[in-house]
Amino acid sequence: MNWDQIRGKWRQVRGRIRRRWGRLRNHDLDVIRGRREQLVGKIQEAYGIFKEGADRQVSEFMERLSVPSADRAVRVRVRVLRRRRSRPRARPGA
Repeated sequence: MNWDQIRGKWRQVRGRIRRRWGRLRNHDLDVIRGRREQLVGKIQEAYGIFKEGADRQVSEFMERLSVPSADRAVRVRVRVLRRRRSRPRARPGA
């Protein structure tokens, strides 16, 4: 997902941002409105870290944000397979 997509889906993404960086207030997220540099700046202020560290955190967040759908599908498939293995099998003719 790139920043143009994030701007378009800001209401959905802001919840994930709030979970990741809990010190950011709703007002901060209103000010950010999908702008990467604003997000980096607010993370710097809230957590007292250097710009490079905040930028790295945002980059890692972006990588995770674009992968989950495939990762989620794999996890669901593994759960289904585990359930099938754990169920007792019906014996034919019983």
